[in-house]
Amino acid sequence: MKTYTLTFFGADMAYLVAASCFIIGLKFMSSPKTARKGNAIGAIGMALGVLVVLLDPRIFATHDAKQLGMIAAAAAIGALIGGVAAKMVQMTEMPQMVAIFNGVGGAASVLVAGAEFTRIIYNADSPQIMFTVTGGLSVLIGAVTLTGSIIAFAKLQGWMTSAPITFPLQKVVSALVFVGIAAGLYWFSAGAPRDPNLFWGVTAASAVLGILLVIPIGGADMPVVISLLNSYSGLAAAAAGFVVESKVLIVSGSLVGASGIILTRIMCQAMNRSLANVIFGAFGAADGATGGDGGDQKPMKEFMPMDAAIQLTNASSVIVVPGYGLAVSQAQNNLRELADFLEAQGVDIKYAIHPVAGRMPGHMNVLLAEANIPYEQLCDLDDINGEFETTDVCVVIGANDVTNPSARDDKSSPLYGMPILNCDKARTVIVLKRGRGRGFAGVENPLFTADNTGLVFGDAKKSLNSILNEAKEL
Repeated sequence: MKTYTLTFFGADMAYLVAASCFIIGLKFMSSPKTARKGNAIGAIGMALGVLVVLLDPRIFATHDAKQLGMIAAAAAIGALIGGVAAKMVQMTEMPQMVAIFNGVGGAASVLVAGAEFTRIIYNADSPQIMFTVTGGLSVLIGAVTLTGSIIAFAKLQGWMTSAPITFPLQKVVSALVFVGIAAGLYWFSAGAPRDPNLFWGVTAASAVLGILLVIPIGGADMPVVISLLNSYSGLAAAAAGFVVESKVLIVSGSLVGASGIILTRIMCQAMNRSLANVIFGAFGAADGATGGDGGDQKPMKEFMPMDAAIQLTNASSVIVVPGYGLAVSQAQNNLRELADFLEAQGVDIKYAIHPVAGRMPGHMNVLLAEANIPYEQLCDLDDINGEFETTDVCVVIGANDVTNPSARDDKSSPLYGMPILNCDKARTVIVLKRGRGRGFAGVENPLFTADNTGLVFGDAKKSLNSILNEAKEL
């Protein structure tokens, strides 16, 4: 039976095209308008990369038909699982899905390095220094990514407390584990590359280090941690690329690593905190955090849907601040219906998007895009903050920490210094809120008890429908 493979030159050119797809895809994903197209281009590049691996003569010549069939079947099963998972996952659970994917990427890097290590032992080869260094890094970063992502997933999913978990001498223990890993990697690269106990010992210690690094980080910082772990998974993949001499894996891993670091830096800037403060600050305790002086809080003033409808229909300008509560209720289409009605009455509508609103960057942009809300109405924090003082009504839907004035005014608040949306400066603030609880950071929000604020309690979708119905009756 005739078989078809690429030439060495053809394979390299195909890898170049795949890498180019990754770069172009990342560029397109920098804007909400082109994000879907960028995602599709990146997927095409990945599919091309997998196909070329199967047809690369360096692979094809060393594997029989059964082995190639197993590789193709594994790729197909992985694609099916990824497609089904992406289709079924709720928007509110997207951070958990990203965490799991990060962990799977880290595990894959560990397995690649382990497979190559096993091959070296089996063939009694003399490993090159490049393998021992990059293989060790692949194991270290990959195992940290795996267990760290599992902890992040568990915190976000509510399977374990979102509060920081600490114990005496925790940082000392983490440092000692890291020193032990570093010593093991040095010994592995310099003196004992064929010792399986050493290799898997380093792997186990790296997995423990991943747990130690993430458990002291509170739930409010989990989006930053997931972004950082995403970068780790890319670096682990790039290291694995050097292990198996795969150019496309090196390029794709480097892109993921670099983009993850950039995103992490953007998120830290949006929170006005350093990465070291996120990792070692034990901030984000959902249990027992109060903020402010911990004194008695003013009562919240409740609005009925009719009250909100009157305020909105009499306004000339409205700024909507979407948050996690909007995503939970899947109320974006109901919001669009209310906005369309108000715009037909001559009301100017804008949407204020905080960089860390929701559970991950871009969460609100994607949510509003699903409802076909015009991109030109979406405004970043820096562009919209100066307009709140001249705005008639600000509607806050399920957002808490990103609208908390304590971050601006109260030095005793754990949120102090974090840039927020200046909702409290609007003439009237309408807050759609499920209950009287605190936000994800567990900090009281003085906005909810301000004199110019009224709260409509209940599910956001039902509240928006009720407000729209009342507005139509006016």
